[in-house]
Amino acid sequence: MSTNNLIQFPENFHWGTATAAYQIEGAPREGGKGESIWDRFSHIPGKIHNNENADMACDHYHRWQDDVKLMAEMGINSYRFSLAWTRILPQGYGALNDSGLSFYDKLIDELLANNIKPFVTLYHWDLPQALQDRGGWANRDTAYYFRDYAGEVSLRYGDRVKNWITHNEPAVTTFIGHHQGVFAPGIADLKTALQTAHHLMLSHGLAIPVLQENGGGKAGITLDLAPAHPASDSDADQQAAKREFDQYCNWFLLPLFKGAYPEEMAASYEAAGLMPEMQPEDMAHISVKTDFLGINYYRREITRYLKGANFWDFEIIPSPNGKFSEMGWEVYPAGFYEILQHVHETYQPPEIYITESGIALPDKIDTDGKVHDPRRISYLHQHFQQAKKVIDAGIPLKGYFVWSLLDNFEWASGFSKRFGLFYMNYATQERMWKDSARWYQQVVRQNGIEILE
Repeated sequence: MSTNNLIQFPENFHWGTATAAYQIEGAPREGGKGESIWDRFSHIPGKIHNNENADMACDHYHRWQDDVKLMAEMGINSYRFSLAWTRILPQGYGALNDSGLSFYDKLIDELLANNIKPFVTLYHWDLPQALQDRGGWANRDTAYYFRDYAGEVSLRYGDRVKNWITHNEPAVTTFIGHHQGVFAPGIADLKTALQTAHHLMLSHGLAIPVLQENGGGKAGITLDLAPAHPASDSDADQQAAKREFDQYCNWFLLPLFKGAYPEEMAASYEAAGLMPEMQPEDMAHISVKTDFLGINYYRREITRYLKGANFWDFEIIPSPNGKFSEMGWEVYPAGFYEILQHVHETYQPPEIYITESGIALPDKIDTDGKVHDPRRISYLHQHFQQAKKVIDAGIPLKGYFVWSLLDNFEWASGFSKRFGLFYMNYATQERMWKDSARWYQQVVRQNGIEILE
């Protein structure tokens, strides 16, 4: 990367990568860890691609020091990872597990020793199975167990962790885990899904003050946001796009920042007897002031009206001229600016982080023994340029976490999708630098990118 036409990012910009506990740690029964819903779900035949599971995954539980060394060599200054709730509280509540607490103590200390700031996510979809057996997120008690869990970990790590994320993508837990049933816990019921969404957001609101007080750090939440574009100029398609955005994005953004659910959608749910049960004080808790909003950006959605397609009478279709990742997601860098501008203008979060963004590609080791991934470099370059455009527009974007550090267990897709900056040989557990990791190393080193024409 030359210095010609280099555009610089702010001096204190957070360059990082991101992972999730279940996707990389392995060791599901070591050190007193309890069973999570993903430990259970991934062992049900037919639920995961090739009936794979994350019992080994990237073996990060044993190789975390090697992974921190990779991060340090790459030069990143921030790392977003999640805690496995069941390593700390094997049943989700009750007695703390010293072995699990010590594991994250060591990881956090090693990160700080290498000048890497830890951004800690409390919940990345791995609910303790013991709580699921009590009703899971559909049970209001789970929100209070989550608050208590947040209290325990922030007391333990708050002297060193100054950035906390309550939940990762509650829309996925809600709709893919509890409506479509494709992710753990595998429930397919819309009313249960909507009750789950409410309790997820309530748990966030209950936890935020606890996280802020224990150690004085900042606390926020991560939402998966994608612009919804109508398939045509027809009124029906435009209304369908609005409903799609209300369902997946505003259903979480509005309570968070305005203390209310989207009016039209809430009325539809109410008429169908689907609205969640709630207490009068719930919205005040959910809309408690957060220090930042995390946004995971991967794609846009093209939405078409289709009567009878589902409860909302729309379907999401592929863009006719789009380029797509291995996940089937359209690569659409312009949507990055669009969604951040919308969030900034509509909700004014004090700070924004891109807590995930990346692309799944069919990476392989080439004949020269290296992994060449020019499409990932192009993807990141285009999105980083959009990030600079966002900053120049006065939107308070403070950092960018590339998904992901390593190829890993990609939920229902098993090991068939590779998002990593580092290539994983799952048979040997060898980590290999991809070209994109070396390129990112240069971006971080120069704190800038070349302008793309």
